[in-house]
Amino acid sequence: MPTVRDLIHEMQREVRDTDLQPDRASELLTRLSALLGNVNDEIREADMEYSCRLLMFLESEEKANRAKIRAETTPEYLRKRQARDIKELALEMIRSLKYYLRAKEEEMRLSR
Repeated sequence: MPTVRDLIHEMQREVRDTDLQPDRASELLTRLSALLGNVNDEIREADMEYSCRLLMFLESEEKANRAKIRAETTPEYLRKRQARDIKELALEMIRSLKYYLRAKEEEMRLSR
């Protein structure tokens, strides 16, 4: 079963590599907007896991900056970053699709 990240990357490839029609753009926009809630859930979970790992390092290290650096080399930090990056990608694609649809609407209006 594909992950939310996989679904968003698949949509990204479609937007980038095909001649997108307005109906399909609208469909992708709706799907991306719906997936945003899932992305926010992943961010919340990933933030919590990372915070727990950071706390563990803060308790074991003498210096906080060392603890933070060690925590930023963990899989928990990578998951946190990936979740935030996928949200940023989804938001940019949403903005882009909205702009595309407005431009197509204007183009159709002017051609009448």
